[in-house]
Order: sequence, then structure tokens, then C-alpha cells
Amino acid sequence: MKCEVIMKNTLKRLAETYETTDFLTDDPSKFMHLVSGDRNQEVMAFIASSLSYGSRKQFLPKIQQILDWSNGEVYDWIKSGEFSTELQCDDKRCFYRLYTCAKMHQFFEALQRLLIQYGTLKDYVRLNATDGFTAVAAICRYFADAGIEGIIPKSTDSACKRVCMFLRWMVRKDSPVDLGLWADIIDRRTLIIPLDTHVLQQSQRLGLITSKAASMNTAVKITKKLLEFFPDDPLKGDFALFGYGVNKKD
Repeated sequence: MKCEVIMKNTLKRLAETYETTDFLTDDPSKFMHLVSGDRNQEVMAFIASSLSYGSRKQFLPKIQQILDWSNGEVYDWIKSGEFSTELQCDDKRCFYRLYTCAKMHQFFEALQRLLIQYGTLKDYVRLNATDGFTAVAAICRYFADAGIEGIIPKSTDSACKRVCMFLRWMVRKDSPVDLGLWADIIDRRTLIIPLDTHVLQQSQRLGLITSKAASMNTAVKITKKLLEFFPDDPLKGDFALFGYGVNKKD
């Protein structure tokens, strides 16, 4: 029992320490704070989360490039098809790592169709999901049906880290980092932690999990443990795990 109390206090302290505006400095979540209006913020967040893999030094400039191309009006840039000016359907040049310009065009074309049909990502999710997990599944399903591979996971067999991160940004409110634009359609207690190698390693070190696979099943197990410490807001624990890793490096 004493260990549980110490763990709880440690995680809460770390969460409070790291969930601040300073967190935005080198994080892809910063881009959704650089545009105005719910629609722009939502689309900017979705694009930023989708490109957030590999080295931050490499993917952050690519997200910035999209922000610059759209002049901050990324919703209209996608919905109107203006993205085709910069990213053409037959351009095989590399945009970022495994993503060619043609692949990005295909991705944005699918997103354009979603925005035309539903108006916003929020309205699509509102009609197709009831909680954090079904929201992940709905987003994966839409882009899988559109033939998009790699950028968005085809299913929830994987941890779907970037989709879960996008949902954290959209659902959690009263945060200096997360926007909370979808707080009225998804209960933040049903969100799933964005699981990557770092989160998995910190969870193992803290004894939250013994699993070694970065799978959706593992992500759900870690989230359930975090619910014990943050019963109203389990993904506050995401900042705690980040902070725990930073402290360990020190």
C-alpha cells in the first residue's frame, strides 16, 4: 500500500511538472496552437500527429512546411484541394521518409473527401464512435477503406500511437497542451495512451506493465493502470511517463 501511495504521488507530481506550455516547444502538438479556429486546429492536429514518427528534427520541419503552404488556413487548403499545387498525384519524390509526395497527395485527397462529406473529423467521429477505442477504430477504418496505407494504421491490431495521440489532443480539456475540442463527444476516461517504445519502457520501469509488445492490448493495460492513479483523466499519466523518462536520463 505504501508503494502505491508513493507511486501515485510521484506520477501526479511529474504530470503537474510537465503538462505546461513549455511542453509545446519541441512537440508536434505546438502546431495546432499556431492556427486559429476549431476547424483549422483539428485538421492541423490530425496532420501533425500523422507525420509524427522518426526524428523530431526531421518531421517537425515537414509539419511546418504544410503550415506554411496553407498560410495557416489548413482546413480550406485541404477541403478546396489547394494541396494539389504543392503535392501532385504523380510526384514520386520523397516528402518524408517512406512518404512520397504522391502518397501525401493520396492521404490529403482522402481527408478532403471526409471533410466534404462530414464537414469535420469531429462530425465523422461523432457518427461512428462512442468512446476512445471506437474513435481510433473509426479513423483507421475510414482511411483503410480509402486505400491509405502506412500513414494511418489499417486497424487497431497495432498500438495506433499517432491516432491515440491525436485523440488525446482533441478530447482532454483544461490543459495547456491539449485542446479539448471533442470533450463533448468522447469521455476522456475512455482514451487510450499513445504507446511507443519510450512509454513502454517507462511503464515497465515503474512496474505498470510486464508486456514487451507495443500493441493495442498493452496500451489498454497501461491505461487501465493509469486510471488507478488518475481516475478522472488517465492520459494525464502520459505527461507523467514523459517526465519520468526525462528524470531517468538526468
